[in-house]
This record gives sequence, structure tokens and C-alpha cells, in this order.
Amino acid sequence: MRVLILGGTSGIGLALARHYLQRGDTVAVAGRDLARLPADLGAGAAQLQAYALDVTDAPALARVVQQFSVPGLDLLIVAAGFYFNTRHHPLDASTTLRMLRTNVGGMEQAFGLAAETMLAQQSGQLVAIASVAGLLHDYPGASLYSATKRSVLSLCAAYRTALQPFGIAVTAIVPGYVDTAQLRALNQGDASHKPFILSEAQAVAQITQAIRLREAVRVFPWQMRWLVALLNCLPAWLLALRR
Repeated sequence: MRVLILGGTSGIGLALARHYLQRGDTVAVAGRDLARLPADLGAGAAQLQAYALDVTDAPALARVVQQFSVPGLDLLIVAAGFYFNTRHHPLDASTTLRMLRTNVGGMEQAFGLAAETMLAQQSGQLVAIASVAGLLHDYPGASLYSATKRSVLSLCAAYRTALQPFGIAVTAIVPGYVDTAQLRALNQGDASHKPFILSEAQAVAQITQAIRLREAVRVFPWQMRWLVALLNCLPAWLLALRR
């Protein structure tokens, strides 16, 4: 299987790259800083390819997807994302644009490019890593990050409807907190206090199972699904106060 992972140089994307390399698949990882790749990632895996890429660079993204798609593309995983803590720092114009272009624009363009190849070969699967934040209803003062992740889920639904008749699956992955290096960095080095937090290995098990089963949506852990459902029952003014 030929697998392209955007945002594959760290976090969940990197963990998924390890998984598919260990299976013997041909894997390409793309990220802004290839120096972040562990030295042992490609050990014994001649089928590893790496691309320096910022998904907000549309021409570069097109080149990477098109280059790797020869001779074919079985699985595209868009794990690239940008988070900014708006609870402690106000959003400026450049940060706002970066979040929109990374979380929404880059993902949509990548799906469109990969869909061209998959429609030609009449097979394949598109996967996007969203967030349980995208399940929260919009309310006054809600974060831009949540809004971008709602857009990811909506785009997945649109592509799923469009591509299903051609045998192409679209899977939206909706994780809660995963104990990645980035999450720890955002929490002074320790994210263990986050509710229902999962290890990277647990997240990879959930994600790869959803991909293998060609599921439309996988939300995990189940406790976060219910917590978000509860929050969505609260009045908007109370959610705004909570923020």
C-alpha cells in the first residue's frame, strides 16, 4: 500500500508513519521541518520517502501529492494542523490566517489533489485528523480552532458523498486528548491532567482500525463523545462564561 501522511514528522502523524512502515507499506511523510524526523524512522525501510512541505504552500503541496501519486496513491492522511491558545493570547491577523490556511485550506486542497488520482484509479481512501473540539456547537466566544475542526468534518462529509460512488472512502478521525510532545509542550511539559487522555499507541490503534474498516467517522475515547454531547446541551451563555 502507498501511504502519504501530511504532518507526518511529529505527533500522531509520525506515529502513524511508524505503524505503516512496520507493516511494510511504502510511506511518504511531509512536514515543515524534516530535522524533526527520528534517525531510526527509516531503519530497514527502504520504502520511506520524506518531503519538506508547509501545507499552506499550495504549489508545493500540489507537487508533493502529484509526485508521490505516481504510480498510485492508496491512502492519504492529513494530520497537519495548527493550534493557538486563545485563552491566554489574543489572535492577531497572521495567526488567524495561518490557522485557516493550515487546518482548512491545506486539508481541502490535499483532498482535492488526491481525489484526482483516486478517481482515475477508482480506489483509495482519504483521512483527516480532526478533533472533538469540532463536535462542539458554535456559541458566542467559541474558539477559531473549534470552528476550523467543524469545517474539517463538514469537508469530509462532502467528499464522502462525492466519492463514495467511485469506491473511495473518506474517514474523519475525531480524537480527544492524545499525549503527544506538542500537547505536553502546551501544558508545561505534563498533560496528564487532561480528561481521558490516551497514549499515542492507543490513538494509533483506534485510527488504524477505523481506516482498515473504512469507517466514515471515528470518535474516541467514548468518554469524550459523551462529555461533548453534555456540553452541547448547555445554554450558549453558560458556555461563553465557561470559556
